[in-house]
Amino acid sequence: MRRDLAMALAAVTLLGGCGGNSSFSNSPPAPCPRITVLADGADLTRYRPGAVQDLAAMTADARLIGFQASCDYTSRRQSVAVAVSAIFDVERGPAGGGQRSVTLPWFIAVTDTGDAQVIDRQEFVTPVTFTGNSSRIRVQSRPVSLNFPVDERRVEEHNVRLSFQLTPEELATNRRRGPR
Repeated sequence: MRRDLAMALAAVTLLGGCGGNSSFSNSPPAPCPRITVLADGADLTRYRPGAVQDLAAMTADARLIGFQASCDYTSRRQSVAVAVSAIFDVERGPAGGGQRSVTLPWFIAVTDTGDAQVIDRQEFVTPVTFTGNSSRIRVQSRPVSLNFPVDERRVEEHNVRLSFQLTPEELATNRRRGPR
């Protein structure tokens, strides 16, 4: 028991010396905008062309379930670089049996605090490939880089919205169905 206590104290003493001359900065971290997934645009369901929209005709069903994001100052703290990657859950539908790949159209919009003005909007396509007999997969998009000048407006006064790029019919379906 005494020997275990002595070993534990020695380990704490050794670890206490680690990081004494660390290169960590005392400056506050870079600010981040508010990043969210739009509820009405979080689902994308595709059907066989011309078919009735029911489960038997569904080729793919995808959900934008979240994102990975990081914010950091650029050199000389002139701007804040924001990197955002969308995360999708994708399922091959009954009518997509032989289909090995799907493309997911989505976008990022940067707005002001009250979402009254769209400051920037970029569209992307993330390819998804089903391997083997899998019918479900989770994928993450490539990171999208956004820069916010430090002196323009406060970075926190911006919103970054992620959504699928939907047709008016797909958007109406999502609104009718509600969030899943």
